[in-house]
Amino acid sequence: MQIKEEVLAYVRETYHVNIEYLWKRSPGNSIFRHADNRKWFAALLIAKKKSLGLSEDGDLDLLNVKVGDAYLLDTLTGQEGFFRGYHMSKGHWLSIALDGTVPLSTICRLIDESFLLTASKAKQQKLRPPSDWLIPANPKYYDIEHAFDDTDIIHWKQGRGIKVKDTVYMYVASPVSAILYKATVIETDIPYRYTDTNLDIKALMRIHLEKRYAPEEFPLETLKEYGVSTIRGPRGIPERLKEKLS
Repeated sequence: MQIKEEVLAYVRETYHVNIEYLWKRSPGNSIFRHADNRKWFAALLIAKKKSLGLSEDGDLDLLNVKVGDAYLLDTLTGQEGFFRGYHMSKGHWLSIALDGTVPLSTICRLIDESFLLTASKAKQQKLRPPSDWLIPANPKYYDIEHAFDDTDIIHWKQGRGIKVKDTVYMYVASPVSAILYKATVIETDIPYRYTDTNLDIKALMRIHLEKRYAPEEFPLETLKEYGVSTIRGPRGIPERLKEKLS
């Protein structure tokens, strides 16, 4: 029972949600779910050991969590203490034995993943780990080549989906046509409104310069070799290109 109580304490303290008992016929079974979209992210169930393919008699406390990676799901279910989702979709849910076989740290990590997978899009965006972006900068409208001459921090148009701690690589358009800067986002959602025939700015972000690149290091022709042919707005970066930029 100790590991089960530790799991309950972790969920309550981390996500500030209460356990819910939904089944009168199964008073020992319960769930945790999101307050906004009401989706479950964890379920506590009691199963007969033999129903899980085990040889011994008796009951086993289980924690069901959602897993987004099919390969990880397959890998874990081949290990002691893990089973395909008991009374849940076996292609997406994992059952974890709460008998001490699986370390608490592993259980908590899987709860965190399940919480994120089942969260609303707004919450996922807020909770997601830092991302890397390729963003455009047009020298016709802003002297970006000299923007960092006297400072390491500037304000820039905030792209949709970008948040604090993200990394942005600034691609300067023609006639430069190359990535010149790597910067970290240190503040977002700064109120600002500007519109003309070429620009529509609804908010600004503050970015801190981390690295400079010579124009010949990552010109557009090189980017095309990594599958990047156009940069008209904020976009993700292929992993191979990110490794080179780092």
